Amino acid sequence: MNQRRRITGVVTSNKMTKTVVVEITRTFRHPLYRKVVHSAKRVMAHDELGCQIGDEVLIVESKPISRNKHWMVETIV
Repeated sequence: MNQRRRITGVVTSNKMTKTVVVEITRTFRHPLYRKVVHSAKRVMAHDELGCQIGDEVLIVESKPISRNKHWMVETIV
């Protein structure tokens, strides 16, 4: 297996051709205040599988495909 990053997220938009928007949510404890913090990040990913809104997907880092796309959908979980 290669060393590329793999992250799971939820598809929030599939209106573009062969592109989906994936929202990655992360929950962690603040290092100083010890409060639970929720953060979300939205990335564009190249999609050859035909994902639908609400699908949980595994995305993998790739070489830049376009100006905003640096991820590819690997599998639908």
